[in-house]
Amino acid sequence: MNISKVDHIGIAVSNLGETLKFYEDVLGIKCEGTEVVEDQKVKVAFLPVGDTEIELLESTSEDGPIAKFIEKNGGRNGIQHIAVRVDNIEEAIEEVKLKGYRMIDEKPRYGAGGAKIAFCHPKSTHGILLELSERK
Repeated sequence: MNISKVDHIGIAVSNLGETLKFYEDVLGIKCEGTEVVEDQKVKVAFLPVGDTEIELLESTSEDGPIAKFIEKNGGRNGIQHIAVRVDNIEEAIEEVKLKGYRMIDEKPRYGAGGAKIAFCHPKSTHGILLELSERK
């Protein structure tokens, strides 16, 4: 598996608009756009920092994974996942499985920004939700 960089850091937020104000007004990081990913029940905002991104995630549903994360986190925003860029996501998934680690996604799925993504199970990654991300 070839990991070329940290693709993004995903931060779960309860209010995307309010959170964006801080990143844009205080830190000066401009949002490059938002996107709703229906399958994941999430609205995403992309904030480039150098050659990586901060990805702010707001749930679009009370039963979505981001809403559950915030609830489990005592109602607080927080880092939900770290994504690494891979050259070939299918090969990366197989390599993780061949080495005896669990995947949440056995096959890639559509992610925000046109990426193909798959999540490694946090029980296999010492408690960190790790996303494999392939972008062309």
